[in-house]
Amino acid sequence: MNIHEYQAKELYRKYGIPTPKGIPAFTVTEAVDAAKKLIADTGNEVVVVKAQIHAGGRGKAGGVKVVKGVDAAKAAAEEILGQTLVTHQTGPEGKLVQRLYVEQGLPIEEEMYLALVIDREQKRVAVMASTEGGVDIEEVAEHSPEKIFKVWIDPAVGLQGYQMRQLAFGLGLSKKAMKGFGKLLAGLAELFVKEDCSIAEINPLVVTKDEEVIALDAKVNFDSNAHFRHAALWNELRDLTEEAQTEIEAKDAGLSYIQLDGNIGCLVNGAGLAMSTMDTIQHFGGSPANFLDVGGGASQEAVTKAFRIILSSDAVKGIFVNIFGGIMKCDIIANGVVAATKELGLEVPLVVRLEGTNVEAGKAILRDSGLNITPADTMAEGAKKIVELAKG
Repeated sequence: MNIHEYQAKELYRKYGIPTPKGIPAFTVTEAVDAAKKLIADTGNEVVVVKAQIHAGGRGKAGGVKVVKGVDAAKAAAEEILGQTLVTHQTGPEGKLVQRLYVEQGLPIEEEMYLALVIDREQKRVAVMASTEGGVDIEEVAEHSPEKIFKVWIDPAVGLQGYQMRQLAFGLGLSKKAMKGFGKLLAGLAELFVKEDCSIAEINPLVVTKDEEVIALDAKVNFDSNAHFRHAALWNELRDLTEEAQTEIEAKDAGLSYIQLDGNIGCLVNGAGLAMSTMDTIQHFGGSPANFLDVGGGASQEAVTKAFRIILSSDAVKGIFVNIFGGIMKCDIIANGVVAATKELGLEVPLVVRLEGTNVEAGKAILRDSGLNITPADTMAEGAKKIVELAKG
């Protein structure tokens, strides 16, 4: 689950991580009041008006404005609020700005990058730091990998002092800034573990002219597998307007679903098989419209719901059902496919590949249904057929 910058900064402050003073705003009037309060409290007329969407690259898309004075803050708020921002992370459809964050301006001396992420190969939390703050870390990794410093946190002992110093020296921090950096990083590491994050990023992390180290931006994603441990907090922070309606419906139905921009709907059981199915479709020149894992114990109702979610996209020109029955029995899936096809009046091509438990019974159900369902014996055959049918 993703959250907004202002929510992440509230969380940061709970763990002792310094951030600029800021106030969220949902209207232009609230943004103006926030600017007035910040100017009065700090004595600094420079404020920053920021769009709040679940995507990076806001600044390049015009969603972050550094302005001076209340009138300029009002003009910035009027320009950004209600705008559809298109960034490298939103896709061409962009995201509608419905919230703002008005923040005090700071005298910035240096900009850096800091993030904690899960390193699945090392099976540890990795800490990444770079002197190249304010830049996409992927660009730094591609063009200047030597500027990225990494340490890995041993889960048995936690983040160690020598690791913090190693990163601080790599960033070239002064003695005063190094002390602030160590305190900030310790808080970020504690937050990451206690709140079950999948990423906690600060880009940029800044050093002010007074050598204070402050999180100028904040990005936090949570591991959805840990929802049961943080249900109340997550329900409070979740912004449904930032999520695709189909993904919300799928989650409520117990389905693992991610909407993509292709034209071939996929209904698969098992995340690994789903990824392989998508790769195979692309291999034969197709483009998946979604990732959808119905799980190992999906019911007939769940299969019908999955079909309904897939077909909610007008871009879908065909559906590929690829099931390997272990716990999931092929005859149950077949009954679900037949029921969904009849109930929804399916008009796009449908290819079904079944293998595993009760496979012959499942194939017989599809064959005897009288419906226009194209069978396939292998994943490759099914992917090739649905790509050809979707094009036709």
